[in-house]
Amino acid sequence: MLPEASVDGAQSAAAAATTSLRELALLFLRLGSTAFGGPAAHIAMMQEEVVRRRNWLSNERFLDLLGATNLIPGPNSTELAIHIGWERRRWAGLWVAGISFIAPAMLITLACAWAYVHLGTRAEAGWLLYGVKPVMVAVVLQALWGLAPRAARTPLLRVLGAAAIALVALGTHELLVLFGAGLLSVAIRYRSAHRDDVPSAPKRAYAPLAPLVFGLGASSATPASLFWVFAKIGSVLFGSGYVLIAFLRADLVSRLHWLTEAQLLDAVAVGQVTPGPVFTTATFIGYVLAGPSGALLATLGIFLPAFVFVALSGPLVPRLRASQNAGWFLDGVNVASLALMAVVTVQLGFAALIDLPTVGIAVVSVVLLVRFAVGSTWVIALGAAVGFAVHALR
Repeated sequence: MLPEASVDGAQSAAAAATTSLRELALLFLRLGSTAFGGPAAHIAMMQEEVVRRRNWLSNERFLDLLGATNLIPGPNSTELAIHIGWERRRWAGLWVAGISFIAPAMLITLACAWAYVHLGTRAEAGWLLYGVKPVMVAVVLQALWGLAPRAARTPLLRVLGAAAIALVALGTHELLVLFGAGLLSVAIRYRSAHRDDVPSAPKRAYAPLAPLVFGLGASSATPASLFWVFAKIGSVLFGSGYVLIAFLRADLVSRLHWLTEAQLLDAVAVGQVTPGPVFTTATFIGYVLAGPSGALLATLGIFLPAFVFVALSGPLVPRLRASQNAGWFLDGVNVASLALMAVVTVQLGFAALIDLPTVGIAVVSVVLLVRFAVGSTWVIALGAAVGFAVHALR
């Protein structure tokens, strides 16, 4: 009789063979066109699509991939999309899923950048965000509701999750919280187990990949220099889109003087109000500084490291779960990842639920998503329509 892990692996391989590249492309093109709200909301939408609707991954496997994305630099939701592509169709899936998720956001941001440069207009989407933000709070809550029972399935993991929430809320660096939860999970379980029965953890168990460091001496923004600046940022940046703002300001405003503070804020605003990865802010900046070629190379620079890191780390995820010690480590990272999502949800709530209509949109969205299993894309469209109607009536 085959071991359970072997059976699961065989079933996973058989299921992956039934997933066409066209299916992967269509799913992630749609998500890249409609996924508003930042990484936490994007992850929630992916969980709905690949776990609940398509049954491509189990909740446990999805959590493992989410934990893996949190331990490598780069845009988390994009890396999760790339991981899913790798799981379904290996190398071809990796590229198809990642590019399909990035391309719509890049094109939308490129259009905003063209309007900004040639028409002198600032991208204003307040009416859209007014109705969409409450929906994104509901989408993340739905994902947390589905994933939390699996991630926090023991008293130890529940305590680690609560501690992670408190530490993140107090401003502790996300990476310290993730690694700390993983190491504590291993240490506590190791002490309670018979030492002789516990296999040693593999030496390659998710030490963070060494970031690339590029020397930057460009005095003016060219397409090539933009590529290297954004490749450096994509290679070393951990955390949320708010961390990206700090990196952009340090490099592009303070050190290189390529942008003014106002231009940086405009670029970040466009990245926030357009769907898909927030890192497409690079597309906007690249176009403003060096035209279409600058936009293309800046986008390539900031996202290319994500493909490299996932390609290097993706094959290690099954080995992590197969090892008892590494599995314990990943359990701690998973529950801490959900803690990060929970804190982001609270932050989103403060920003999104600003009056009675937005609270009503959020409540109705939760009911539609949880009780009636309406697709998140349709609920987002409904929220945008309601937001527009409220705006028009004021």
